[in-house]
Amino acid sequence: MEITPEDEPQGASIGGRVDVVAVVGACAPERQELAARLARAENRVLLPARRMRAEPEVLDQAVTLLGRMRAAQGLVVEHPLETPAMEIIGLLADPTMATRLSAVVCVVDAAHLLDDLEAEDFVPLQDGAHHAARAELMVQQIEYASDIVLVNTSGLPAHRLRTLEALLSALSPRATVRRDGGVSNGWPRRSTEYSQEQTRAGWICQLNGDFAPEVTTEDVTVMRYDQLRPFHPGRLHAVLETFFFERGAGQVLRSAGFCRLATRPHVTAQWDHVGAGFALEPVSFDHQMREEDEVLAFGQDVAVVGLGLDTRRLTAALDEAALDDDELAAGPMAWSTFPDPFPDWRTAPNL
Repeated sequence: MEITPEDEPQGASIGGRVDVVAVVGACAPERQELAARLARAENRVLLPARRMRAEPEVLDQAVTLLGRMRAAQGLVVEHPLETPAMEIIGLLADPTMATRLSAVVCVVDAAHLLDDLEAEDFVPLQDGAHHAARAELMVQQIEYASDIVLVNTSGLPAHRLRTLEALLSALSPRATVRRDGGVSNGWPRRSTEYSQEQTRAGWICQLNGDFAPEVTTEDVTVMRYDQLRPFHPGRLHAVLETFFFERGAGQVLRSAGFCRLATRPHVTAQWDHVGAGFALEPVSFDHQMREEDEVLAFGQDVAVVGLGLDTRRLTAALDEAALDDDELAAGPMAWSTFPDPFPDWRTAPNL
């Protein structure tokens, strides 16, 4: 059932928080259909994306109403692509909210997954003032999902489907990956309660040493690159062009982690790459570290996921981008003279 402004309470307050299943995905028709089926199967109220987009306050209204209803088992909230996954989790898992986020179901179009991960277009966010890369929005939905449903699988060879399942499992190792079917009767989901601090993404699992994907194949390659020496920014830029964008060692689809450039030696940057997009953004400044703070990375620590990767060649190329013995010995004054093609970082004056 879909909630409407005319709905009246069907019983006294049952207390507690309203259980919410969020449904996300890049393909609107498939996402809408699955959200509706899931709501029917589990006797939940459906809050469709069109309502969320047009009436941001409708979520609060629905939660208030459902807190006084006995008939429904909770909410299914369908979110449009332009709502970032971490924003959804941050809102629905907020301990001050009357909601309990028990699942994030990501609907993935099997026929277009690889193209979507390499898309170069940008999507206007709901605030109307900012844009985000479609591929970045999509990969985060996958990485933070508890359940991933592959749709439009008919006609695809079994080997390709298995590769796609392994890729999704590498991106989101804690998610259950399944092909569409049986949703009309619901499906057993892992007991999950989201918090605002999430470590579900595959790249985070790799760096934390708890990476255990459910599905693996030889086609899908996962590697972790670590290196204590800072990167020469010019050589790193060349490696990115050759090996991450031009497929010099296979198809790199996703890489993320932490990085240090020799020209910016006291800053740890977050490495964030999906398909054709790459960004380095400062996340930690050495002079601001306190004794109790955890060091994100002493040098380079990057997780890489791709198809048919030559990991030895890729590792060798990244090692070549790090400072050699003479450069390392020359020190920060010399490093500051290196050409640095990466964009300047905008930081507050006191940073």
